[in-house]
Amino acid sequence: MIPLPLLKKQVEQHPYPLLFATVSGAHLYGFPSPDSDYDLRGVHLLPLEEVVGLKTGPETVVESGIHDGLDIDLVTHDAKKFFSLMLKKNGYVLEQVLSPLVVHTTPAHAELKDIAKDCITKHHAHHYLGFAATQYALFAKEDPPRVKPLLYVYRVLLTGIHLMQTGVIEANLVRLNESAQLPHLADLIERKIAGAEKERVTDADLAFHRREVERLRAQLESEHAASRLPEAPRGNNALHDLLVRLRMARTEL
Repeated sequence: MIPLPLLKKQVEQHPYPLLFATVSGAHLYGFPSPDSDYDLRGVHLLPLEEVVGLKTGPETVVESGIHDGLDIDLVTHDAKKFFSLMLKKNGYVLEQVLSPLVVHTTPAHAELKDIAKDCITKHHAHHYLGFAATQYALFAKEDPPRVKPLLYVYRVLLTGIHLMQTGVIEANLVRLNESAQLPHLADLIERKIAGAEKERVTDADLAFHRREVERLRAQLESEHAASRLPEAPRGNNALHDLLVRLRMARTEL
């Protein structure tokens, strides 16, 4: 269960108005451990005087620490920076906007979620391929190798495949596996949730996972080539219009 009242308490102390704050990380991906921190991500809005003057406000605000017994990592970007990231092949920001684990929302967030669907392109596959490669390299060099980075590899590859096939972002590995039907994932997820993420992966398992990761990587590349998703984002004008209205206070947060 997500402790919403405690998370809301931290969000309410943010120095700037927020368009939204959602939960990302292991809780969003469906495999939180008992000691997993809460990754809160969102968008703040700098006031006009901190945008047009010489003394500008922070594009990114990071607040991490233990609050009411919870390890909370809150990171927000100013609307302009975040909207610009939405127009790149950045799956993270779209996952944050569309996360079903909502701590704080506004009418502007609802509008942003609609626009996010027009920011998805076939080239988001590159984001997931790149992150999978990074996580697998981390997994492979560890001694002993841990379950956590391996789960991240599977998560991003299956998210990318699902996105290329359906045009829908799904970050939860449990739900992704309902269609992927990979029997070994249930065991890995159970071990991670139980806090056994540091158990050694045997040499035989390493060879198996290496083959599986390569198979899924090749599938994602194939799905990317066959995808009918747009080549470029189509939400540019809508994001520009929303940002102008927010800055000029002509739309409700």
